[in-house]
Amino acid sequence: MSERAPTPKLRVATYNVHGCVGTDRRRSEARIAEVIAELKVDVIGLQELDFSRERSDGIDQAGAIAAELGWHRHFHAAMERSDGHYGHAILSRHPLTLRRAVCLPGEAPFFCREQRAAVGVDVETEVGKVHVINTHLGLGRSERRLQTELLTSADWLAASNGGAPLILLGDFNSLPGSRPHRTLSRHLRDVRQLVQPQRGHRTFPTLFPALAVDHIFVNAALRPIKVSVHRTSVARVASDHFPLVAELLLQNT
Repeated sequence: MSERAPTPKLRVATYNVHGCVGTDRRRSEARIAEVIAELKVDVIGLQELDFSRERSDGIDQAGAIAAELGWHRHFHAAMERSDGHYGHAILSRHPLTLRRAVCLPGEAPFFCREQRAAVGVDVETEVGKVHVINTHLGLGRSERRLQTELLTSADWLAASNGGAPLILLGDFNSLPGSRPHRTLSRHLRDVRQLVQPQRGHRTFPTLFPALAVDHIFVNAALRPIKVSVHRTSVARVASDHFPLVAELLLQNT
């Protein structure tokens, strides 16, 4: 009797890397890559990266991290500065193809004049093609409302029509049960709420994690079997957020 082949799993994570500047005020792309390597994930969404900015010595941070890992990546600029760009990236062990990238609507509050964005890619994984969207929502209530409405519109969710797997992840600056979270949960499922026992999985700040503002949402094609926050000595210093990790199976497996 032949042994049944192991069911392929997909491990994903979201990680706000804070410009690769740690709580020790030292910038290190290599240290962020070390944390990602510890996660043993297939795909990760990173927020708050510089591209060719003076404050980061003019380097492509997403490119440097991907090179350290030997992975594929796509960077999308949320803001263009005179000295370069600032935005988010998706990194993957597997080939990926850009599907959609936009700046998000909403007027930022006076205390944080930051443009927000979202980027979506198709990743050729061991469980098949998976659509992954990475975003970082604003701090203002009205802008987060507009941003979540856009991300749950037909244009963004069309990638999952026909049952194709879809993952939306990022730093949503929103707690479970908040209005943005409720809007997203009407269309997608928060992995925290699908794994028993349910836990808070707080990711911010690393010095005293009290808030669950980083989230991973999936559509009905995917079933989370494990959710965790990666809290190691390196991760505690590398950024002000801990990575949130989810292990997923195709729902029909």
